[in-house]
Amino acid sequence: MVIITDFQTDIAILLRILLAFLLGGLIGWERERHGISAGIRTYGAICMGACVFGVLSGNILGADPSRVAAQVATGIGFLGGGVIFRQGDHYVSGLTTAATLWATAAVGLAVAYGMYVVSLLTSLLMVLMLYLPRLKWWKKVTGDHGRLSDH
Repeated sequence: MVIITDFQTDIAILLRILLAFLLGGLIGWERERHGISAGIRTYGAICMGACVFGVLSGNILGADPSRVAAQVATGIGFLGGGVIFRQGDHYVSGLTTAATLWATAAVGLAVAYGMYVVSLLTSLLMVLMLYLPRLKWWKKVTGDHGRLSDH
């Protein structure tokens, strides 16, 4: 196993990790603002961790980045399963949190692989998606009157 590294590479990696943390933190900030227990720290850590795994896989000669990405997706899916709860016969909570944790890991991997526009656009779309159900006009359009989308 050969690890490719030098000072410029280290700085580029650190900037990628920082960007991943900021994008994950942005998504987590939206969740935390609305009282969801998984917030800035959780989303920032997941996005940053996925980025670090992606960067590591891309800087070790002979490593297969697609295998690492697949394992990150599986691992975060397992973590997301832990936040889904069933209450009674009809109410399930935590699905949005689980889905956004999983998607936030994808943002981290996108940053790791240098797909900055994809990661930024994905983060902004997730924040928009999470915010829309809180708007009055959205509730009128969808017929959602008093039902919470995720808690």
